[in-house]
Amino acid sequence: MNTLTRFLIAGVVGFFIAMFIAPMIIKVAKRLKAGQSILSYVNQHNGKEGTPTFGGFIFIIPTIITWAIFGGYKSSLATTFILILFAYGVIGFLDDFIKVKTSKNEGLKPYQKIIAQLAVAIIASFFSAKNEFVGESIALNFGAEEWFLGDFYIPFAVVTFIAMSNAVNLTDGLDGLAGGTVSIYMTTFVVIIITLFLEATSLGNTLYANEMSALCVSVIALIGGLLAFLWFNSSKASVFMGDTGSLALGGACASVALFVRNPLISILVGIMFVVSCISVIVQVLSFKIRKKRVFLMAPFHHHLELKGVNEEKIVAYYSIITALAGVVALIII
Repeated sequence: MNTLTRFLIAGVVGFFIAMFIAPMIIKVAKRLKAGQSILSYVNQHNGKEGTPTFGGFIFIIPTIITWAIFGGYKSSLATTFILILFAYGVIGFLDDFIKVKTSKNEGLKPYQKIIAQLAVAIIASFFSAKNEFVGESIALNFGAEEWFLGDFYIPFAVVTFIAMSNAVNLTDGLDGLAGGTVSIYMTTFVVIIITLFLEATSLGNTLYANEMSALCVSVIALIGGLLAFLWFNSSKASVFMGDTGSLALGGACASVALFVRNPLISILVGIMFVVSCISVIVQVLSFKIRKKRVFLMAPFHHHLELKGVNEEKIVAYYSIITALAGVVALIII
């Protein structure tokens, strides 16, 4: 089978598995009364109160199954990608479970959440630094040259994991927003992975080519699962991904960027995640220092909502900007 055809089939398999299990997950969530509690001050979302959560399983499970079907367990990078996706998903699940159990939008304590994220980030960063296909280097100037970080690599990678997992989590606030932007983000990195695979193949570097091939299968399977999730999550959503999904996606976004040694490009491709983070930081600092808010509400997508911008338009804007950023990244890389 042609390798590129194999990649395509992986995405299709991930999509159809997700489409098959999604109704069951939604049904179970409803039966368990696992509905999302909406923050009291987000008045524009009152109609979403009680929408089933735990939707992250809709794309996490198919990604793991597809990884196994295509023999991804033979690859160190693909296996670690799956483990990171799963580990962050577990943290998110615990957070969601507590919210559902208490019927409040308060899950894990902030310190519990950050300690758990930090633990996964340190383990993943250590693996990345010691893996022969990644090492302690990152691309500088968007791929023009490499920068050997040495002892600074693990702290850098840890910050990347923490920042990305929380950035995607903050972006998950509207129907289809996080799922749509992450799908486009991952598609950009699929192009990068395929390019690295083809280069390695042409140079006869079979081991690296196999690693890139397995990683690509896993990422494309995740995209397939996300597309199926969006089928049920687009406005008006039948299910939310919850922290189960958003933290898992954040970890996956960070790992794929580090594994192809291009974490800096993720700042550009993930520009809307950056916007979410910066808007929250600016809002908090401004209120603490000046006792004034810069935005009507943070993250920024809620500010746009309160300014009267339609939810579907906000999702479209974020998706378009992410797609354009991805194209620019592929041009300059």
